[in-house]
Amino acid sequence: MLEAILAPLIHFVTETIGGYGVPAVFVLMLLESMGILIPSEAISPFAGYLVSEGRMTLLAAVTAGVLGNLVGSWVAYFIGLWGGRELWFRYGKYVGVRAHHLDIAEKWFDKYGELTVFVSRCLPVVRTFISFPAGTARMNFAKFSVYTLLGCVPWVFALTYFGYVLGENWERIGDFLHYLDYAVAVAFIAGVAYLLWRWMRSRTAA
Repeated sequence: MLEAILAPLIHFVTETIGGYGVPAVFVLMLLESMGILIPSEAISPFAGYLVSEGRMTLLAAVTAGVLGNLVGSWVAYFIGLWGGRELWFRYGKYVGVRAHHLDIAEKWFDKYGELTVFVSRCLPVVRTFISFPAGTARMNFAKFSVYTLLGCVPWVFALTYFGYVLGENWERIGDFLHYLDYAVAVAFIAGVAYLLWRWMRSRTAA
């Protein structure tokens, strides 16, 4: 099922980058960082493959990927900043989310925002969607930008470099990332379970 969804997306990525080169890397990474379903796990490795073919330089591929990531993250951040709170207040009540939960989120990003953004940028799936809640919680924009940049540089460089090393076998990088996806999912479930446990304890104590 997942492969059936990803296959046309990967084909679109390779055709677009193959046809338009470095500018396409920038645009696709921008869209991916906005939360649109375009896998960076295909964008950067394929760009790395084209580096191995001499069709672009490693510096250009990485720079385009990083800048696209940063600009796309800015877009998602400001969507969260300007519209996220309204969505939170209007629809949050239907899923048990209240106004004071936003205050908690704001305090969380004030205290741990830098670490959260930095670490999230190096994780599949999570990295794409961290910008919106950061904007909704009004995380300091300068800090958000700095830690987004610091977090996405190693991610983009690693994917591009491994694509360069693997050459025509660049898609093999997806096999490794599948295991990383599972690890992230397990960590997420464990985190939710821990928060639920703490919430139940606080309710019992009250």
